[in-house]
Amino acid sequence: MQDKGFHVSSFSRPRCLAAAAPAGKAKLTHPGKAILAGGIAGGIEICITFPTEYVKTQLQLDEKANPPKYRGVGDCVKQTVKGHGVKGLYRGLSSLLYGSIPKSAVRFGMFEFLSNHAKDESGRLDSTRGLLCGLGAGVMEAVLVVCPMETVKVKFIHDQTSANPKYKGFFHGVREIIRAQGLRGTYQGLTATVLKQGSNQAIRFFVMTSLKNWYRGDDPNKAINPLLTGAFGAIAGAASVFGNTPLDVIKTRMQGLEAHKYKNTLDCALKILRYEGMTAFYKGTVPRLGRVCLDVAIVFIIYEEVVKVLNAVWKTD
Repeated sequence: MQDKGFHVSSFSRPRCLAAAAPAGKAKLTHPGKAILAGGIAGGIEICITFPTEYVKTQLQLDEKANPPKYRGVGDCVKQTVKGHGVKGLYRGLSSLLYGSIPKSAVRFGMFEFLSNHAKDESGRLDSTRGLLCGLGAGVMEAVLVVCPMETVKVKFIHDQTSANPKYKGFFHGVREIIRAQGLRGTYQGLTATVLKQGSNQAIRFFVMTSLKNWYRGDDPNKAINPLLTGAFGAIAGAASVFGNTPLDVIKTRMQGLEAHKYKNTLDCALKILRYEGMTAFYKGTVPRLGRVCLDVAIVFIIYEEVVKVLNAVWKTD
């Protein structure tokens, strides 16, 4: 039956123009494709956005207990470039690059694995299940990849602020950390990292799932323009920043070279609150907001596009 007097309000949910035709079951993404596409997306994204991550970490490590070294984002960039050149903004990139690829691979692989089992008979994933699948993906990436990767990254960046930097490169730094502190030295702040990554991905995938369902309406296979995917990703990224920046601050402190000052995650949180006030929990929010919105937008765009290519050359049905 043809639609008569069809009208789309600027505030209504977009509907498939061919609504009369029954929508087929949503296609499932094979976890293997998700792992490969996620790894590619993660590697490209971190090369683009790392300078903002560097600035964010420097500001968080610039504790109020001592005279602040930086007056803000611009001053941090200026001092870093003046003292170390532009390449100074990329100090620690290798540790993140080595970790970003497996991190995204684990995240998307686990999310697709869980979501494939959580979708209803029509192949649709509702927002609540999207949140739970995102939570599972975040916890898995935190334990397998993020905690050791972030610990090494923070130690690298913090090491540069010392008078005599002792780490000469990624592998040298990892070797020195393990030699001095054992394997446990690469797993500092595990609880905070699990909480941060779990909540991070839960929020992001909840928002992405909600926006995709809203846009697709009754057609779960409706194509989404890459730019729109990027916009959805940026919104999801912003939501996650405001939702868990305090956990990110605690995680960074627990993984820094002065982590020994804190007994555990709770002790770290209480000392920050006692000596620096509530605002310290949102230190670095501005550079993190810019990085995360760009980060999530880029990752989701590349991921979705790579999956499309893989679907054409790798048949898994």
